[in-house]
Amino acid sequence: MAGESSGFYSQFSCVNTEIKFIIAAVVQERKENFKTGLTASEQKTPPAVPRPRLDLARVLECSYGEYPWDDWEAYAKANGVPEALASLGRATIREAYQHGWSRKLKSLCGWKDDGQRMVKLALRSPERAKNRWNRLLETDGNRGHYDEQTGEWVSHY
Repeated sequence: MAGESSGFYSQFSCVNTEIKFIIAAVVQERKENFKTGLTASEQKTPPAVPRPRLDLARVLECSYGEYPWDDWEAYAKANGVPEALASLGRATIREAYQHGWSRKLKSLCGWKDDGQRMVKLALRSPERAKNRWNRLLETDGNRGHYDEQTGEWVSHY
């Protein structure tokens, strides 16, 4: 260290030895702080959330908090989907699986493309995504019909 700093400063004959060592110590301290992340100027990027893998076959092997719909929710939030909408999307993906919705609805709910269309919809048209997902949840995947007299949804199950 001392040889390193004296080599650098040896070209400046007017700089005395004491100042050379002070400057070298400050430079070394800043290097160490930068490595440890203690400086205010260093910005840490959050760890990347991997793309979810919505695989029907792996659901039964999962434990609490590690289901495909949990992975999708974390991925959606990391990619800019608001928390409430990501939570709604998570519930929609989960219900499509747990309630055995049709293959077409499962596809709309992310099971065909790992939820990528759902993320795109949520970012492009959040209100539309919210309305679509709420309707699917309220009607249990459109299984039933509206009663013309009451105007309420009647489930077929």
